[in-house]
Amino acid sequence: MGKLEKAVQFLQDNDYEKATKLLVKYIEEHPEDPIGYINLGQIFIRTNKYDDAEKLLQKAIELDDQTPTAYYALGNNFYEQEKYTKAQKQYEKAIQMGLEDSDVYYMLGLTLNKQGRLVLAIPYLLRAVELSPEDIEKHFQYGLTLAKANYIEEAEKIFRKIIELDETHTDALFNLGVVHFNRGELQTSLSYFKKTLSIDPDHNLARAGLQNVDNILEES
Repeated sequence: MGKLEKAVQFLQDNDYEKATKLLVKYIEEHPEDPIGYINLGQIFIRTNKYDDAEKLLQKAIELDDQTPTAYYALGNNFYEQEKYTKAQKQYEKAIQMGLEDSDVYYMLGLTLNKQGRLVLAIPYLLRAVELSPEDIEKHFQYGLTLAKANYIEEAEKIFRKIIELDETHTDALFNLGVVHFNRGELQTSLSYFKKTLSIDPDHNLARAGLQNVDNILEES
């Protein structure tokens, strides 16, 4: 296993110190290979060294402007700094260059979501879910975005799908409670809020929802 492969393994294991040392050596030995700069840039993103990460990723792009993972990593760098417009442009470039990966669609969807562009975010989050059908967090963010965009029936289907994958997913259970509450189906809503709290007694939103339903039932 070469330096680059070992560095990637250390990166996956979150051993950034060992990964950094190997990548610095790799870059010294292969200064024209953008992959070394991209991987080192990813470490700097994870350790909040955003300026250093940007320099490395821009260097990778200078060396080969047809490497989609460089644009994806640069998008992540901007996303972590809440520079969502800049992040969006980089994710779009990565996709245009052929990066057919669940994560890039997911991050582009989240970026659009952060900008309040919910309807535009939905197809990217859908594509992310299609490419990672067992990824619960991607399902949840997709469902949440559908709900925020007022596609309630579609959102409900996603929340129910999440419960099929993980019956203890408290945020999906809570949101199903909200769906039924908004329909005036108070008893069903109550059952979801209670189920949420049985799993997580500290789920404050579910507690507030439960209290709200109780108040309405007492007044009726």
